Amino acid sequence: MKTLKSEQIIIKGISGSPGICIGKAYIVDKEGVDLIKRYWITDAQVTKEIDRFKNAVAKAKSDHARIIDSLDEDLSENLNILETHMVLFKDKMLYGKTIDTISNEKINAEWALKKVSRKVKAMFKEIDDKYLQTRVNDIVQVSDKIMSYLVGAQDIKISDINKRVILVAHDLSPADASQIQLERIKGFVTDRGGKDSHTSIVAKSLKIPSVFGLGRATNVVKNDDILIVDGSSGTLIINPYENTLFEYEDRMTRFAEYMAGLERESHLPAVTKDGIPLNLMANIELVEEVVGAKDYGATDIGLFRTEFLYLDLKRFPTEDELLYKYKELIELMNPHSVTIRTLDINGDKVNPYLTTVEEANPALGLRAVRFCLENQDIFITQFKAIFRAAAFGNIKLLIPMISCVEEIIQVKQVMNKAVLELEDENKVFNKDIPLGAMIEVPSAVMIAEHLAEQVDFFSIGTNDLIQYSLAIDRGNRQVAHLYQALNPAVLKMIKMTYDAAKKKDIDLIMCGEMAGDPINIPVLVGMGLTNFSMNSASIPVVKRMIRNLDTTKAKNSLKKIMTLNSVQEILELILKEYKEILPFTETDENI
Repeated sequence: MKTLKSEQIIIKGISGSPGICIGKAYIVDKEGVDLIKRYWITDAQVTKEIDRFKNAVAKAKSDHARIIDSLDEDLSENLNILETHMVLFKDKMLYGKTIDTISNEKINAEWALKKVSRKVKAMFKEIDDKYLQTRVNDIVQVSDKIMSYLVGAQDIKISDINKRVILVAHDLSPADASQIQLERIKGFVTDRGGKDSHTSIVAKSLKIPSVFGLGRATNVVKNDDILIVDGSSGTLIINPYENTLFEYEDRMTRFAEYMAGLERESHLPAVTKDGIPLNLMANIELVEEVVGAKDYGATDIGLFRTEFLYLDLKRFPTEDELLYKYKELIELMNPHSVTIRTLDINGDKVNPYLTTVEEANPALGLRAVRFCLENQDIFITQFKAIFRAAAFGNIKLLIPMISCVEEIIQVKQVMNKAVLELEDENKVFNKDIPLGAMIEVPSAVMIAEHLAEQVDFFSIGTNDLIQYSLAIDRGNRQVAHLYQALNPAVLKMIKMTYDAAKKKDIDLIMCGEMAGDPINIPVLVGMGLTNFSMNSASIPVVKRMIRNLDTTKAKNSLKKIMTLNSVQEILELILKEYKEILPFTETDENI
């Protein structure tokens, strides 16, 4: 078989942003950053070394500010992400501890920074939380930026690239990605990074194909190698065979046509072929994401993650700071609803400003509602801000990781305390808002009928429900293949939750990645679910799937599916019965 240059190499990574591009490789790297040596300094040299570190931070921060100032209006939605990095240049975990290490250990600034950065990564390595991993990536990227000034390395100047190429880098920060000019850069791949990183958010806003977490791309790829980047499946192909190239050129054309069709249909309602209306909502963590959510056709905000408002500061936000963000969000969405999830965090995540007890297994420890009930002053502050914001728009309140009825009762008691404080302070507020419980642990499914008597709605958090039910760490590459949304046990739990909600006449929302995958939609619609909340970018493709779906057929399919014993059998049945309307799945020959 003939090749274009040499033997074809395929590397699997993580999808950063969907799409396909073909072009020549352009290696971007920071020479010298990894060539760091330790040396000892004297007491007399400590002040000078600390000043050298501070000077490198100042230069890196100034360079970052310049990028923010030069940001095009089209990328203004990413401003918050870049400003977060600006704060991290003086982050206590990075800036303060590096200075302390230089002073206490009498070592050079480069080695101190490297040591502190490694400690930060190690500290959070075992914590299974996407949001926290995003923060770690941000800190590492800021550390690299400072390090480049300490060692005198040549910085990446993506804005100066003047030819049509695909970028290959060990890592790209959101600031680096923001410099990409679409008429020159076709796509990019990195050794580091993950699906939910801030760099991924920027890539999706640019609508540029990207693949992260390749591990060895910079060691294998050479400048001017021909590359195929399949951001949809997270695949990098180096020096493809001619037939592979022709195949992907065809895929690229059809993907562009497909996306254009989705954009044309984005304004159409999510109504099945037999006239059943469904509600598609967006999961967001930044107020700036509202514009994108509306563009993609979201009817409401089904999940607003509040963690960013806490992790973005070196302290807990005040009531007024929270109110400002909540009020801004609901005014942008009025008259549509916004579901605010209370702080879903565990003690380890707020280490910069809270002393916590180290936990052997934080995923099963003091997190989410447990953390808030143990720290009621924090909980009350958030409730007060939410109730005050509810005076200006349509808000729903969602409590994460409920595992027993007692927790909901305790939550209501704390809510009452917040109301009493607001009344004493003569503040304008609205306490009459729907209260929901996230169903994301098996115990909540088992007692769903009892929980339904305490709340106004359920939101099924599929990401954690699948993980906790199957005992699978979805971030562990060795077992991630076992993390299957269509596992019969998972489907039975979703059905049990739906039945409990229907029996008690409360609303039910399916929230998480499962709702955003079209292959799951026939199963969920067959169960009777009508409310789905997902990543904004998933809405158009799910909406198209719904518009081609017949609910009667879905219900009949479900009867067969619930008798099957394996994920493979379920997938085969769905592909057989819905292949004609399934869009761009990895199992489809047409992608």
